[in-house]
Amino acid sequence: MTVATDEVILSARGVRKRFGELEVLRGIDLEVRCGEVLCVIGPSGSGKSTLLRCFNHLEKIDAGRIAVNGELIGYEPVGSGGTTLRERRPKDIQRQRERIGMVFQRFHLFPHRTAVQNVMEGPVAVQGRGRATAERQARELLDRVGLADRADHYPGQLSGGQQQRVAIARALAMEPTLMLFDEPTSALDPELVGEVLGVMRDLARSGMTMIVVTHEMGFAREVADRVVFMDEGAVVEAGRPDEVFTAPRHERTRAFLATVL
Repeated sequence: MTVATDEVILSARGVRKRFGELEVLRGIDLEVRCGEVLCVIGPSGSGKSTLLRCFNHLEKIDAGRIAVNGELIGYEPVGSGGTTLRERRPKDIQRQRERIGMVFQRFHLFPHRTAVQNVMEGPVAVQGRGRATAERQARELLDRVGLADRADHYPGQLSGGQQQRVAIARALAMEPTLMLFDEPTSALDPELVGEVLGVMRDLARSGMTMIVVTHEMGFAREVADRVVFMDEGAVVEAGRPDEVFTAPRHERTRAFLATVL
């Protein structure tokens, strides 16, 4: 576990999201502090991944507010009262996303570029860094995730676990203050899961603020500072891992854990 500070990195208040008639997020309230690892667990369809995608405005919320480092994500106040919001301009949303790294279930690497070129892409194309500096940093990050000897390989030459570690290095290259992980091991063969979770453990130890949607209960129990259990678009229970896993307060939490532990 990391030692979190009192500084709030992410704040969500009254977040709602619906797709047509289906309300997938029903008034989510959440805070994540600097250096904290928050693991979000729950059954499929409970809204976990949708919530994560709202945190960097990949999904637009229908109500509520999300702030990262004190700045509203995706929206800005209109007028003197600040109660009315309008969506930010695309370039402003892109600037916000630069500070929020995200690792998806699928790796989304450029197949025609090597590992080091994939990691360099964001810093060069988005942030305008020099290629030499970006390549040096990219190789350092690939070394950090255990892939220094695969830096010049193409994605097709890498295993799924190696591709996901490249994706983690790519997210880190943007020097984010917050990392989001959306079930990063769900697309991997079982024997490859451990290598990705190992990199994530190292990130947690380094003090990176992380929100992890995961079905890996052992990882959540070991690494998380707090665990949130979601069901039917709502936060049902939240607490320290020993509280949630050992003595859950809610029947829905107990029923879910009985099926996965």
